[in-house]
Parts: sequence; structure tokens; C-alpha cells
Amino acid sequence: MATPVSPLAVALPELPPLAGVRLGSTAAGIRYQGRTDLVMMEVAAGSTVAGVFTANKCPGAPVDWCRASLKGGRARMVVVNAGNANVFTGKAGRDACAATAAAAAKLGDCQPRQVFVASTGVIGEVLPHEKLVAALPRLHETLTEDGWEAAARGIMTTDTFPKAATRTAQIGDGTVRITGIAKGSGMIAPDMATMLCFIFTDAKIPADALQTMLKKGVDASFNCTTVDSDTSTSDTVLLIATGQAKHPRIPSADGSAARGRMLADFSRALNDLLLDLALKVVRDGEGAQKLVRIDVTGAKTPRSAKKIAMAVANSPLVKTAIAGEDANWGRIVMAVGKSGEPADRDRLSVGVGGVWMAKDGGVVPGYDEAPVVAHMRGKEVEIAIDIGLGRGKATAWTCDLTHGYIDINGSYRS
Repeated sequence: MATPVSPLAVALPELPPLAGVRLGSTAAGIRYQGRTDLVMMEVAAGSTVAGVFTANKCPGAPVDWCRASLKGGRARMVVVNAGNANVFTGKAGRDACAATAAAAAKLGDCQPRQVFVASTGVIGEVLPHEKLVAALPRLHETLTEDGWEAAARGIMTTDTFPKAATRTAQIGDGTVRITGIAKGSGMIAPDMATMLCFIFTDAKIPADALQTMLKKGVDASFNCTTVDSDTSTSDTVLLIATGQAKHPRIPSADGSAARGRMLADFSRALNDLLLDLALKVVRDGEGAQKLVRIDVTGAKTPRSAKKIAMAVANSPLVKTAIAGEDANWGRIVMAVGKSGEPADRDRLSVGVGGVWMAKDGGVVPGYDEAPVVAHMRGKEVEIAIDIGLGRGKATAWTCDLTHGYIDINGSYRS
């Protein structure tokens, strides 16, 4: 039986062609029956690439392959399969990556190291890459510049809706486009990014500049989200620039003031797109019924504020209270205290939905719980926490924890 679509689902936006990108999907029968599970994305020769990957110490073979390939700074093909993560598979996993890259490179007339591979799905099962490789030639023949939705659907596992976003930006007097797709629903506590995310732009930007912007953007988006506190072994974000748009040349010196000014609007648009995709992943959290935003202010430092925000976002007790629409601010206080960051109980303030519930170590005199409960009955919940010790601030996003999460993950392999 198909999983119901998340009540927080967001419809796909219109995704116009992006110069230098062709993509599509097919059913290779890797794990799923009756649905697409293999995606190919081909970009123009000479495209530059940046990437950010999982901090999990047991990464999948595709992550190792991409990290090594990234050193060349060029990309020509991306091949992604769903249903099998190709993690903890030893030599067989490495061989699967090499065989996939070699087959795709032949189709794209490029070197294997210009092929980036990614896998998502069950851990510990050998990837039947013979099926994958056999499906590539036909898939390559069917690639189109309009294949965004097919690609977004083809990389899904327990996702209940496809995720994509697009933006435009100015580089000098030239207009460029940025479009990305992502997948993720469970095992989401990024320490770099979500499970899988692929972003393309028609701008012509050096790989080192792409890397700088991507890392900064991921830290402020995907790395501020969590569904279940589990950091995936497969987390991969790639940003590829096809160089097909017309705009002034980007200065060569990385970190220069001139480069920064030239790319300021592009960086803004990229950050906005990354946050859009990250929140769509949280909206599709396994079993999620509510999207939760946590704003922390008054911490000693921004880093401390982020750790506090993530401690609250990852707390099962906070998340289940939200699922039950229980205005239990004591659980939020608990999560602040367990973060290990500087906090003073007698300076702490907690609010939900714009109503301060607790200040200076106790409940606010005359506090009325009714508007808070009404807010928690909605699909989006906002929590505010003021530590009262400094000027550090941060925001984290999460979802509630419902029985649906257990239902999905208790039968994931069956």
C-alpha cells in the first residue's frame, strides 16, 4: 500500500529548461517494482562542480567516489539509484561505482571521474549494478531538458512527494537560473546536507567559488534541519555550473572583494533555494504532521545558539509533545539544559506561537495557555527561546514525531 502524501506537502513549481542540462529516469528493477528508480543527469562539457557530503564515519561507496571525483572540479554526468544505498558493501560497492561511472562515461564521452554517482535506500545489501548498467544506454537516449519532475520522482525512497525548486539571479547584467531537486524523508539529521540534493545553474562559475558558496549555504539550511537525529551514510549535495548563460566573467581570485560583489545576488538566490529544498525535506519527514521552527536568541555565541536549537529540534519529548499538541514548555527547558551549552535557568524565556510562556525561571504571571494550544493545532509551529546571556542567535527546523514514523521504519526492509 502506498504511503499517504504528507499533509505538509508542497507542489512542484514550474521547472523550465536550464541550458546545458538534460535528465530523465527509468525503472531498472534495482529494488522497487512498478516505479522509476534510476536517474541520469547529463551536463554540458566543461561544467564545473562543487559538493558537500555526509560527516557520518561509515559513508557509502558513492560518497567516497564523489569525494575523489570532486578534486577534478569538472562534471559531465550524474547517475543516481534509489532503493539500495550501496553502503557497507566493501569491494562490491566500490566495483559498482566504478562500473557505473565507466558505463556512463562511455555514453557521455568523458572520463569516469567526471561521472558522479549517488545511491539511496537500504544499507548493507550489495547493489545489483549489472541491472543499473544495463539500463543506462536506453535511459541516455531518452534524456530531455524537461525531465526535472521525472528525475525528482526517480530519486525518492520513503518520500511522499517530489521536491524541487528554482530561482533566478543576476551576475552583472546577465540573468542566470538555478534549479535543484532533492530527496529525503527519514534518517535526516544532516551534518552537511540532506540525503541527496542536486543543483544546477547555467552560470559560468569556477569550481572553487561554487564550493565556497555551497558550503556556506548548506550550513545555513540543510545543516539546520532534522527529522530524527540520524545522520545518513549517503548525504550528498552537488552544485554544477554548465556555463551556458551569458554574463560578465567571474574574477579568478577566490575570496576577492570583486568576486564577492559579482556573485552576491547568485549567493543570495542559492541560499534561498537551499533553504526551500531543506524545508521540503522536513515537511516530508516520515510520519510528520507539523513543521516546527525553533528560534534561539540571547546565547553566548551563534554556535552555542545553533547547538541549543538543534538539541530542542532533536528531542523526542519535545517532538511528541508537538505531535500531541501539548503546550508542555518544561520539555523545551529540558532540551535547552541538556544541550551542554551555557544557559541560566533564571534568565531563560520560552514562547510558542508568539506567546511567552515562561520567563526568569518560571511561568509568566497570568499566562493563558489557550492561544498556545490553538497555535499548536496548526500545521506549522513556532518556538522562541531567549537564553538571556549574549547576542548569539540561530534557527533550526524539525517536524513532530508521530506513530507514523514507527510504522514506516518498522517495516522499511519488508
